[in-house]
Amino acid sequence: MAEILTSAQMRAAEQAAMASGVVTGLELMERAGQGVVTAVLDAWPELAHSAYKAVVLCGLGNNGGDGFVIARLLKQRGWEVEVCLYGTPEKLPPDARANYEKWHGLGEVAGFADLCVGQIESCDLMIDALFGTGLTRPIPAEMAALAQGLAHTKGAARRVAVDLPTGLCSDSGRILGDNSDAVFPSDLTVSFHTLKLGHVLGQGPQICGQVAVADIGLNAVDDIPQDGATVTLYDGPPRSVLAKQSFGHKYSHGHALILSGPSGKTGAARLAARAALRVGAGLVTLGTPHEAVTEVAAQITALMLTEIDTPDLLTRVLSDPRLNALCFGPGFGVARAEAFLPAVLASGRATVLDADALTALAKSDSGFAGLHENCVLTPHAGEFKRLFPDLAARLAEPPLTGPAYSKVDATRSAARRAGCTVLFKGPDTVIASPDGQCTVSAAIYEHAAPWLATAGAGDVLAGLITGLMARGFPPHQAAETAAWLHVETARCFGPGLIAEDLSETLPKVLRGLGL
Repeated sequence: MAEILTSAQMRAAEQAAMASGVVTGLELMERAGQGVVTAVLDAWPELAHSAYKAVVLCGLGNNGGDGFVIARLLKQRGWEVEVCLYGTPEKLPPDARANYEKWHGLGEVAGFADLCVGQIESCDLMIDALFGTGLTRPIPAEMAALAQGLAHTKGAARRVAVDLPTGLCSDSGRILGDNSDAVFPSDLTVSFHTLKLGHVLGQGPQICGQVAVADIGLNAVDDIPQDGATVTLYDGPPRSVLAKQSFGHKYSHGHALILSGPSGKTGAARLAARAALRVGAGLVTLGTPHEAVTEVAAQITALMLTEIDTPDLLTRVLSDPRLNALCFGPGFGVARAEAFLPAVLASGRATVLDADALTALAKSDSGFAGLHENCVLTPHAGEFKRLFPDLAARLAEPPLTGPAYSKVDATRSAARRAGCTVLFKGPDTVIASPDGQCTVSAAIYEHAAPWLATAGAGDVLAGLITGLMARGFPPHQAAETAAWLHVETARCFGPGLIAEDLSETLPKVLRGLGL
């Protein structure tokens, strides 16, 4: 898993590197500029074979200093380069000012007021080195006007952001301010050292285009200080995590119970149950009301079936100690879920609460009091709003200052409040636990899986988490592993995916992991 940094953590890493004497600020700036040029030529190899025209937009911080380095390196390759500075050179910090002077020996620096949309769109490459990760306020009006003009034109210029597109909050992936056009969308964003939260959350993936990470030598620094708990980007489980024991029997791999809805609404639970079985639970039983037993029995083979009509009968079934994981909510019905919720939580089992169970929990007079550390909540945005209305309201407010409130912030707060793991769904799925552990499992960039926007996909995810917890996975690990498998399975199947295909494609994904 790769670490994702906040802007403050990235500044701390750079300061630690310079304080250690491993590198100077000027060397970091040179490496950053070279990293951008390398990333550009990797993305568009044809640009390496001739001289082209670039416009480089520089701001008054070190991001602007990176821009001057990029301008100089492109000029040395024979490119025609125009540089525009937002502000006056006297306000540049020392390292950026030094690179301004180096560029000034090669070419002129125009003022920002001289820029026009046509000037940028007629070139081959635009470099956005205006603000980067340091932005804490909406961009100025004249800059927003240029961004808006660029957003509505389709010229030849390839647009490249240095570290982060200007206008985007580095810690949340949200556009600062209440103007959705006040941002410079990019075709390629080049980050340094690691990705930042803004690259993977919110609108970040849409605005960044594609991302590349340039190594600027910070890996040579030991004990880089961190400002707050870290967030990791989940990139798949090691083979050893998902491998099953060579010796054992079905009960040694866990027994999951999936509670089913009434007749005509059993499909969601069946999707979840089949996913739990496919991901390796030794046994999976569907707990079905009497009226739906025949309907369910006609649809299943490997799954087991038991009749559960009342909370008391559920408690009796759960008296079997071998039944170690429970999925509650898919297709269950809100009124029934309200009646069953106390019995489910009182069991103390590893439990996934999904769909109607989440709505029942939101309506419960006891709130989160019955939840325990072995629970996983799996809300989408609407369910999150019902469960945590104040946190959702903060996410909905236009961010006027940065760092803006992020999905990571909201999910971490939700997990602390609920006292259990929370998986907040979306292309930028965030998983957080009460101890502050936080993972982003993102279906973005080359890992995008738009086919998951289909009915029943969430039920399959709930089943995957339940099956992994039946196998003994801790709640957070089960949630992050299941979320990754969910996306990879959708990507493996591709266009035309429906929810039933996910469980049937999962074995191919597992084989691809070497299992």
